[in-house]
Amino acid sequence: MSEQKIKGQKRRTIVLVIDGCGIGAAPDAEEFGDSTDCNTLANTARSVNGLHLPNLARLGLGNIHPIQGVQPAESPVGFYGKLKERSNGKDTQTGHWEMMGLISRTAFPMFPDGFPDDLVQKFIAKTGCRQILCNKPASGTKVLEELGQKHQETGYPIVYTSGDSVFQLACHTDTVPLSTQYKWCEIAREILDGPYRVGRVIARPFAGEPGSYYRLGGDRRDYAVPPPEPTFLDRATAAGLGVLGIGKIEDIFAKHGVTHAKHTGLNREGLELTLAAVRNRLELEPLKVSDAAPNAVQIIFTNLVDTDMVFGHRRNVEGYAGALVEIDEWLGRIMDAMGSEDVLVISSDHGNDPTAPGTDHTREFVPLLTYSPAFGQDVAVCRQLGIREGFVDIAASLAAWFGLDWHGPGVSFIPELSKVS
Repeated sequence: MSEQKIKGQKRRTIVLVIDGCGIGAAPDAEEFGDSTDCNTLANTARSVNGLHLPNLARLGLGNIHPIQGVQPAESPVGFYGKLKERSNGKDTQTGHWEMMGLISRTAFPMFPDGFPDDLVQKFIAKTGCRQILCNKPASGTKVLEELGQKHQETGYPIVYTSGDSVFQLACHTDTVPLSTQYKWCEIAREILDGPYRVGRVIARPFAGEPGSYYRLGGDRRDYAVPPPEPTFLDRATAAGLGVLGIGKIEDIFAKHGVTHAKHTGLNREGLELTLAAVRNRLELEPLKVSDAAPNAVQIIFTNLVDTDMVFGHRRNVEGYAGALVEIDEWLGRIMDAMGSEDVLVISSDHGNDPTAPGTDHTREFVPLLTYSPAFGQDVAVCRQLGIREGFVDIAASLAAWFGLDWHGPGVSFIPELSKVS
């Protein structure tokens, strides 16, 4: 991939992913086992008698779809619309990859009956763990209630999956050291290939006592299959842009196209780091120290996972609503800190309707909100975007903002960006 000089050295983008935040069933929802009534945002709002999200409202969230408590803005301050996923999946990896320009035609394998015995035996032999517990789809919190004490008594790791393409390993840090947990996940990643090539192997360390176990979100690690092709992030870093991944971004892209990274526990930490980065108050060390490593960060890419991991999968409607309110409060500070060379893109990777049956993601449209102080109130610039045919339009639009050639899929939803100075 050849290098290209970027048009605006001072320009930045902030991509904020509210994980598992859909806005209505996609046309193919039933093909993915979901109801045509699934709608993460609208159903959550109705269940809590309305949401108060003033900052998301002024960006145009209520103009996309009726959401109780979120009134349509008379003059939204940015672009608003929704994205329809083109990839074959409704998982974290597929959604994030598509946002960065990569459409996945083949779905990752799922294991609704647990992992096959030959794979389990290979894992046991290579790790020396002697045996595993669980081996079925399970809730990450309930499995600790059911098997946490037995794990501590035996030392056997808890291995489980979900409605996503994941191999999850949970161990108490007093029973199995973090370094060993990470090593076991690396071994799992090596043997999970071919027909067993799950999207992610996830280390889920936990602590606490029986009856009060809790997961250590900041020590979670995702061992993902790397993107099969270069994404927009690779294109950006080849052009000399610094890319900061906050949350699990580094893991989702297997470090490809990411120059700096900060892992997080809860959303608050991710929001604090994002705001500090926008204010240029975040001390960062590049992942790879070299003469070519960028000193500055032009792309801040944040995943806010609580809406998905903590509340969506657990079908906790009140918690989900509270997480949205928290995001909205921080969003006001982030927007106030932005300069005229900054553009903010808010979207999601899939739905996770906390009112839906089961614990799986939901195949939905996702919201699209875009803002920059440079937009002003020009009606020719601030407009309704409608339904976009693919998350890939985000990659095309970011390329336009930086003046980078983009030959991948997708169409820039704000072509005027290249004219804004």
